[in-house]
Amino acid sequence: MTQAASALQDIALFVEVARMRSFSGAARNLGLSTATLSRRIGAFEQEMGSRLFNRTTRRVELTSVGERYFERCNHLVDEARRAREALFSEAQRPSGHLRLSMPVDLGVTLIGPMLPSFARLYPGVSFEVDLSPRHRDLVAEPVDVALRLGTVRDAALISRRVGWMDQGLFASARYLERRGAPAQPSDLVGHDCIFVGGGKSSATWRFEREGSRALSVTVRGRFSVNNHALMRTLAERDIGIAALAPSLCREAIGAGRLMPVLGDWTVPRLGVFAVTTSRLQSAIVRAFVDFVAERFAAS
Repeated sequence: MTQAASALQDIALFVEVARMRSFSGAARNLGLSTATLSRRIGAFEQEMGSRLFNRTTRRVELTSVGERYFERCNHLVDEARRAREALFSEAQRPSGHLRLSMPVDLGVTLIGPMLPSFARLYPGVSFEVDLSPRHRDLVAEPVDVALRLGTVRDAALISRRVGWMDQGLFASARYLERRGAPAQPSDLVGHDCIFVGGGKSSATWRFEREGSRALSVTVRGRFSVNNHALMRTLAERDIGIAALAPSLCREAIGAGRLMPVLGDWTVPRLGVFAVTTSRLQSAIVRAFVDFVAERFAAS
């Protein structure tokens, strides 16, 4: 093994321990014994002239030097892995393990039903699907591609819009009986609204209608959330009016738990984005993202 190759391997070992915060967990992932991994990391620290980890019987933590080194090296390991996969995948049918993350409603209602067809197309692919109410940290956690609703603002991530979802305003019948149904967008100023936001107390909703001038209305409410399912639940429980994707609320609408509001006005569509940490994607990820985009385009 050349010196350069040995150095890259040591970096890969360091990154795995840093991600796992555990020598035993990292050793299992790497197919090494804990003793061998600990010895390799110790020799690497001596070569670097700096302690990278603080070790106790219970915990493994990065030192300040280790934190800085991890920030610089974390992407290198994934990029090297993806570069190797890309090199060999051009003439190969996508295969391997695909780790996906997406919101619960999006996964159950839209993406989940697509997976059997994709699995039949690529029998060599196995799947690990996380339906999570939170956005997984794609840099620190083992996720190949995440599906997200709405614009992705993290500059460290690579996003591709794969589809659109129509939106409308909805509320429960009891809320509308209690507060009255708005007759025009400006009436929303006097209503409790549920909107997307990071701790904001207001949001601007835009409206369009054929033959009318586009409008923007600043709405307020007690709840700003970042999860479509929670917005739907709050609207069903009479909290207020929410902008929701009908395709993710069919059951609630059909059962009468949600009623349309200002149905003759349209609100902007919601983008569905595939998110990765690098433009250099594995053959599996490229095939999956292309497949989802084609399905949305055909729907």
